[in-house]
Amino acid sequence: MLVSYSRCSTTDQVAGMEAQLRDLAATGCTKNFSEMVSSVADRPQLEAALDFVREGDTLVVTRLDRLARSTADLLQIIDRLEAKGVALRILDFGGAAVDTQSPTGKLMLTMFGAFAQFERELLKLRMREGVERAKALGKYKGRAPTAQRKKPQVMELHELGVRPAEIATRTGISRASVYRLLAEAS
Repeated sequence: MLVSYSRCSTTDQVAGMEAQLRDLAATGCTKNFSEMVSSVADRPQLEAALDFVREGDTLVVTRLDRLARSTADLLQIIDRLEAKGVALRILDFGGAAVDTQSPTGKLMLTMFGAFAQFERELLKLRMREGVERAKALGKYKGRAPTAQRKKPQVMELHELGVRPAEIATRTGISRASVYRLLAEAS
């Protein structure tokens, strides 16, 4: 059985999810697990897919970054699949599909995973360097904390006699932030 897994990081990526589902359906996948969640968060549908697959099945994903967050994560997923007798197929490696049922496929997948992790770490390093440079030039101030931006609304609700827990609910900030803002104002 071909079982697919698709993931997008945010609900803003609907077109990306639709493209994944289209490509996975074209491969003949009969069961799909999909979710809109960051790769660093818990991925309950990935866990469900890994639990669902049985010996002889193939888990199919469109791209490596939709499945694993690092080389170590990828290798753990592959180990779980191999222990169950399940193959992994990744559709898009520059037009070629990689299948873990062959030794060459396993080697290629591990190498691609290492390259993807390396690329991500370089991207994060460049971003940090850019932020530090912008800070040094006085051009980067960061965003104002959410609670501070909502201070006028918090103060207004407090003056109307609204309790801190309700203020937190209405403004979408934590109760601790409400108490901190009220203490600052005292």
